[in-house]
Amino acid sequence: MSNGHEVNDVLIIGAGPAGVSAALSLRDVGLRPLLIDRAADVGSSWRARYDRLRLNTGRRTSHLPGRPYPVGTAVFPTRDQVVAHLEHHAGESGIEQLLGTTVTRVDRDGSYWRVDTSAGPLWSRQVVVATGYEHTPVMPNWPGLDGFDGAVLHSSAYRNAEPFRDGRVLVVGAGSSGMEIVYDLAVGGADSAWLAVRTPPNIMLRALPGGIPSDYLATPLFDAPSRLVDPLARLGGRITVGDLSAFGLPTPSEGVFARGKRQGRAPVIVDREVIDAIRAGAFEVVPTIAHFDADGVTLIDGRRLDPDVVICATGYHCGLGPILGHLGVLGADGHPRTQGSRAAAPGLRFLGFQSRPGLIGRVARESRAVARSIAAELAARRDERSLARCSESC
Repeated sequence: MSNGHEVNDVLIIGAGPAGVSAALSLRDVGLRPLLIDRAADVGSSWRARYDRLRLNTGRRTSHLPGRPYPVGTAVFPTRDQVVAHLEHHAGESGIEQLLGTTVTRVDRDGSYWRVDTSAGPLWSRQVVVATGYEHTPVMPNWPGLDGFDGAVLHSSAYRNAEPFRDGRVLVVGAGSSGMEIVYDLAVGGADSAWLAVRTPPNIMLRALPGGIPSDYLATPLFDAPSRLVDPLARLGGRITVGDLSAFGLPTPSEGVFARGKRQGRAPVIVDREVIDAIRAGAFEVVPTIAHFDADGVTLIDGRRLDPDVVICATGYHCGLGPILGHLGVLGADGHPRTQGSRAAAPGLRFLGFQSRPGLIGRVARESRAVARSIAAELAARRDERSLARCSESC
């Protein structure tokens, strides 16, 4: 007990893939973690994504620690298969859940961590923060946006093309989600679909020739020197994707691995059908937005568009500042200074705040190291308390 309050051994903030991985690995070493999430369900960020979403990585490299997907799972698991995988294993015995509970602040309280939540304060000896680097949607504040008569929404609110049938839709942002959403709109009945691009992306196919998931190759290459592997990736891109310069998507001068490491962003990963749609003109790639007015948007090249709806596939930030920014554990970009088994502060760890190929599998492996470190620290503290009690009674 701490000041009369019950103390948990380990509290995990976030019940997505990283949080559930941490909970399972801790359970596997004999601990009973408490899993907290602001949503009412496990895997809420996945439940809320668009209907056609699939993993960009193969099922063999994308499962929870020691728990493969069931027989019959797609090579690239669908949104609903990922959700079912998370929900099933988060319900294993030995894992406690506190869902529908928002964490508002984390502070050191003597030798424990105090976690303030919408349900009241909690205390824990160890805390793992696993809310993910794609947590809070980013909405640009373009000039004139407030006066636009059309609708503007973030891609996190997009589900399918049906509400936009026969409409004119501008998707902003050439990441994987932006590419897939504009393709979904183009084949789903939108009258016009545009993709606004600020920085030409590196594009990779989800599957290599023969249907092999590209992450099976990209994952080991990621840790090699970029100057060695980027030429290989560029050659592969010429063969599989080809030159899309005539369609508004020139190949970037910076290689896929060099840019990924420098910016902490994954390349655009899509299926062959999306590349074919670009070449067929199913949607049009245009420069990014300069400003809005009541009737539409002006692009940076001076061209005018009159969309009914603008969908912002403009990314996320991790949103850790309000709850952890005062602890000195975050960098200038708001991301954790350190993560994985290495503690950011005594008894405080971060898991899953990175962008790299095969991320779910990587996080699953890291969660085991996190669990071993936490178990060792808790055992050492128990030994210290036992020794102290023995000294007092002798």
